[in-house]
Amino acid sequence: MGHLFADRAEAGALLAERLLFARDPVILALPRGGVAVAVPILHRLGGVLDVLVTRKIGYPPSPELGVGAIAEGGEPVFDHDLLRRLGLTPQSVAWVLEQERRELARRIEVYRGGRDLPDLTGREVIVVDDGLATGGTARAALRAVVVARPGRLTLAVPVGARETVMALRAEADELVVLATPPDFRAVGQWYDHFDQLTDKDVLTLLNQG
Repeated sequence: MGHLFADRAEAGALLAERLLFARDPVILALPRGGVAVAVPILHRLGGVLDVLVTRKIGYPPSPELGVGAIAEGGEPVFDHDLLRRLGLTPQSVAWVLEQERRELARRIEVYRGGRDLPDLTGREVIVVDDGLATGGTARAALRAVVVARPGRLTLAVPVGARETVMALRAEADELVVLATPPDFRAVGQWYDHFDQLTDKDVLTLLNQG
């Protein structure tokens, strides 16, 4: 199977058509890539766009391998099976968690000037990312939002690994995923253009919203 989307903007426009049930939503994008997907959704649905900052907790010898994640306003969410297989505990990666907490705070300051998230109580909330690989950061994000008692919580992504999508169904009221290809290896393989975004790119996109 080839690419599904030209870029994140096209993916967001297609995703928006599946989200027309949402009324006056708070759209929370996971930076950085989720912001580019979320802007077309905002333009189609209206509502409010903001960022929900998350950070992967990486395996120290190979930081790209996430053993957990943290989202602002929430507690760390660990992959306990993976930690066990690696011979680790949450305590043994506590120093990595502290590093990621500092980066989380830095990004909140950069993206929102330290401003709090909108009040989510009773609101229609849509959490948006550009894809689901392991789902660690999405799970941490959803659990952080649940604490704020939204009226309805939807996770919306263009593409995801099938087993990850199944595993996340219990974490939200609705899951809207356009494609779950069987040969999923990485989110970027499904986009023609999947550039790494910078903080400046995120701020530009938020200003478009």
